Amino acid sequence: MILHSCEKKNSEKPILNSSTRDFAQYVNPFIGTSKMGHVFPGATAPFGMVQLSPQTNFEIMFTKDGKYNSKTYEYCAGYQHRDSIIIGFSHTNLSGTGHSDLGDFLVMPTTGELVLEPLLTKDNTKGFYSTFSHHKEEASPGYYKVDLDSYGIKAELTASKRVGFHQYTFPKSDNSHIILDMIYNVYHYNNKNVWTFIRVENDSLITGYRQTKGWARTKKVFFAMAFSKAFKSYGHKKQDDIIYDGFYRRFNQENNFPEMAGKNIQAYFNFDTEMDEKIKIKFALSSVSTAGALRNLEAEIPHWNFNKTKTETKQLWNKELSKIEVKTINEADKITFYTALYHTNLSPIIYEDVDGQYRGLDQNIYSSDNFVNYTVFSLWDTYRALHPLFNIIQTKRNNNMIKSMLAHHDQSVHHMLPIWSHYANENWCMIGYHATSVIADAIVKNVGDFDQERALQASVNTANVRYFDGIGDYIDYKYVPDDKSHSSVSKTLEYAYDDWCIAQIAMRVGNTQTEKEFRKRSEYYHNVYDLKTGYMRPKLADGSFRKNFDPMDTHGQGFIEGNAWNYGLYVPQNIDKMIEMMGGKEYFSQHLDSLFTMQIDDKFIDQHEDITRDGIIGNYVHGNEPGHHIPYLYNWTGKPYKTQARVRMIMETMYGPTVDGLCGNDDAGQMSAWYIFSSLGFYPVTPGSQDYALGSPLVKEAIIHLDNGKTLTITTKNQRKENVYVNKVIVNGATLEGTILSHQDLINGGKIVFEMSNKPRILK
Repeated sequence: MILHSCEKKNSEKPILNSSTRDFAQYVNPFIGTSKMGHVFPGATAPFGMVQLSPQTNFEIMFTKDGKYNSKTYEYCAGYQHRDSIIIGFSHTNLSGTGHSDLGDFLVMPTTGELVLEPLLTKDNTKGFYSTFSHHKEEASPGYYKVDLDSYGIKAELTASKRVGFHQYTFPKSDNSHIILDMIYNVYHYNNKNVWTFIRVENDSLITGYRQTKGWARTKKVFFAMAFSKAFKSYGHKKQDDIIYDGFYRRFNQENNFPEMAGKNIQAYFNFDTEMDEKIKIKFALSSVSTAGALRNLEAEIPHWNFNKTKTETKQLWNKELSKIEVKTINEADKITFYTALYHTNLSPIIYEDVDGQYRGLDQNIYSSDNFVNYTVFSLWDTYRALHPLFNIIQTKRNNNMIKSMLAHHDQSVHHMLPIWSHYANENWCMIGYHATSVIADAIVKNVGDFDQERALQASVNTANVRYFDGIGDYIDYKYVPDDKSHSSVSKTLEYAYDDWCIAQIAMRVGNTQTEKEFRKRSEYYHNVYDLKTGYMRPKLADGSFRKNFDPMDTHGQGFIEGNAWNYGLYVPQNIDKMIEMMGGKEYFSQHLDSLFTMQIDDKFIDQHEDITRDGIIGNYVHGNEPGHHIPYLYNWTGKPYKTQARVRMIMETMYGPTVDGLCGNDDAGQMSAWYIFSSLGFYPVTPGSQDYALGSPLVKEAIIHLDNGKTLTITTKNQRKENVYVNKVIVNGATLEGTILSHQDLINGGKIVFEMSNKPRILK
């Protein structure tokens, strides 16, 4: 579905009594985007290590001739709502990311003749997949249910933090199976599996691990799989060429042999089942060992009561969702809001066993002391709004995340903070070193309880790794030369902002020399601004601007996932200076007007998977992160009413309560965090500062329960769909001057009142 500027999608989900305290009822886990990596609709606890979800296809990343298969991009989370088959349920997934990995340990119940290929057999007959219908599919926080029509099996899933809980209701059969496919991966290619290993401990307990080489170069995941019923027989097939097998060749390993090892293994477990008999599976994960997985299983789900775990996980979700209680103009907005809040609680994920042990970046085993270890840091996306949101409603958790980043630095052979890390790996995706922004934001807002001097040193170390992504040239030339590094302008702008963040940390720590050094570096954005054209522009090592420059093109013009028109407006550390440099307030305001109203030709975006028509308004790309601050920049031009109109229009058209309710990848919660902030009426344009830029709230009322025990109430007077303009803001009884809220205005609790109108307030 294409999102149109005048379209507000209707809810597909019945609404229960709004007076109940069940906030989870307003979450629709199917909300996502189909043209990009969809969010997964499966079962997980908040920030859970296990993210148990249906997988609806098995796209191979590369075609037979070695070319990239673009279809794989649509399965970043393993699930597409438009599909009509399910090949199984995997235990690890990324939600709405622009690239992917994981999909570990695919489980599929079947009946009848045993088939071990997921889609088509070698004889070109049906694989073990099942057809399904959305009419018999249900999802809510911590729970997923679907009928597997090909087998007459009802599948139900729930999860604790580290354990997936399956419940399969079978028909009567003397030929029922549970398949454990160790080959399947999200973003699969033929050599992705390095090794898999399974032990049959007894007639109802399996342990093992898998090592893969994907986006995470060396990823090991251990498991313990317990059945509620003993299986009558078992076996496996290896789908790889066996060159050497030692003296294991003396055994018939395929049938009822308790050790299975190889690159590509599909195991199966056979049962006799009565009509409507339930077979349950508890599947625990660990990054450390199978012993760790067993401890996780025993600690979190020691029983076989599926509904008990389902209820407990729903309660965990209600606890997180209740941190912001909202009243909205209509129920559709409430679903959109709470689904967005749900998305912001999916990652980063807890990445340690119940005893605190975890696998570190150097592949050694550590014990987390005085913190909880997290992973999945999509920092190029999430520093913008997700982590600032955490500094309001998840301060303790965000501190644990920062401590996890500092542990990453200490384990890094490069002595660097994470760039984009997951599962004890650094995958080096995207640009900048934005952990510095997350650290600065917590310190400046006085919510950081970590060692700030250690954080400063880690940030300085990261910013001086000369061989990383043009940093050495950035230091030497005071910009990233385009003939020495790709995405040169984007890198220069983002490094300059991150350096400003380091200066903020240094100022708080009291290190004046480091503060001075990085304040100077934070001004390097000047060096890629071309006064003649009025755009940020690629500059060569000889000091000249690159010729053949097109500010509309998003490919090969010095920008990553953007162009000079939109990405060139990225100087959040000094917006006033940027506006002055670009011609002053009136000219800059007109530039923003043009950005939102001009049209961009398909030829300028057709080489980017991350930029599609769904997320574009004129030449403004809301479906991708670099421009998320742009609608708020009118505040710095003396025309805040334009920010108010743009922000409300984006909320109304780029978000909605249906399966295509996101205009781009959710990118680990960033897209949803933008919506949460904007619905409340403000946005962190410059993380690392105390300031939030005012917008136009969508809620009628919001009660925010802060981690410090205080409560902030936001109310709107005259709130209606057409009343998008803010006439006055009153903070704890005092009229706010200007368009900036301070973090102290929020964190101290109290009351903020927005007076709304259908007419803009023109500042003199």
